Amino acid sequence: MTEETPGFDEKPDVPSDAAPEDAAQAESADKAGSAPAGDVPDVALQAQLDQVRTALNERTADLQRLQAEYQNYRRRVERDRITVKEIAAANLLSELLPTLDDVGRAREHGELVGGFKSVAESLETVVAKLGLQQFGKEGEPFDPTIHEALMHSYAPDVTETTCVAILQPGYRIGERTIRPARVAVAEPQPGAQGTKSGSDDDAKGAKASDEESGGPEEG
Repeated sequence: MTEETPGFDEKPDVPSDAAPEDAAQAESADKAGSAPAGDVPDVALQAQLDQVRTALNERTADLQRLQAEYQNYRRRVERDRITVKEIAAANLLSELLPTLDDVGRAREHGELVGGFKSVAESLETVVAKLGLQQFGKEGEPFDPTIHEALMHSYAPDVTETTCVAILQPGYRIGERTIRPARVAVAEPQPGAQGTKSGSDDDAKGAKASDEESGGPEEG
């Protein structure tokens, strides 16, 4: 039985005929095997954690993008729904405009009485609930986008093209015009402003002349 000599570390068995290089490699392997093994798992765990964080950020970005697309889709559907509703209501109410014109003319002539009055008021209430709005008033400026001029004249008391009579009221639903208001318009009298300006200038010239001559001559 071989006795162990205390104070000496055991070394890997190296064949006696091995080269010095083989002996050095064996010693390096022994040192590597005796190094702490805790660093390697920590690096692998950190790499896995980075991968999880990257995947989480990508999924979060995908979720935010899907949420934004869904909100845009909801807005587009709601807008299309309102548009379709307005078009359907406009098509229906366009057929009722002649009847509403008859009701208006009857009211102007005092013929809207009795049962006919109740029916007419019920009809106007229903179309108002559907969003029908009447527009067009005397004295408002002429707007070719909502007015249709059927008659034209000149007037000295207007400063711009003005609706002086409403021949047929206009109707709209929301921002959609079903029928423009048919009106009679009046424009400023040609040369009226120039004549007025000339009269004012003459009056000012006469006043200045009087002041230079010491006042008007007494007759």
